[in-house]
Amino acid sequence: MRCPFCGHEDTQVKDSRPSEDGGAIRRRRFCANCGQRFTTIERTQLRELTVLKSDGRRVPFERDKLARSIRIAMRKRPVQEERIERIVNGIVRQLESSGESDIPSKQIGELVMDTLREVDSVAYVRFASVYRNFREAKDFEDFIGSLGEAP
Repeated sequence: MRCPFCGHEDTQVKDSRPSEDGGAIRRRRFCANCGQRFTTIERTQLRELTVLKSDGRRVPFERDKLARSIRIAMRKRPVQEERIERIVNGIVRQLESSGESDIPSKQIGELVMDTLREVDSVAYVRFASVYRNFREAKDFEDFIGSLGEAP
């Protein structure tokens, strides 16, 4: 593993431990050249995923982009970071185990929507407002009304 500080290729693993419900290994590393310490996380990847955008483009799937969008929806909500990681891991596992390498962006959005609906209703509405491109207050009213709640 290359040192992120000096670029030296000879780093040593000082400590390894499972993290994220056993779905990853967290390694504490030490650079023999500059003496800096850093952490790496290794995850099992079942297949390379490609996202099919609505405009026809194909882009590599980015786990961090998925996690970032969920964190934004969950901002200032009573949901622990650990729970967010489990949500992201669950969605990624569903995508990887689907048997498809090319995943439509709409499918990813719907998986996130379904998950957030179960976890936190405010985060669900926040994500939906971006995902469904709400343009005015009436869009929120219509969406919330479709949930069976009073707007």
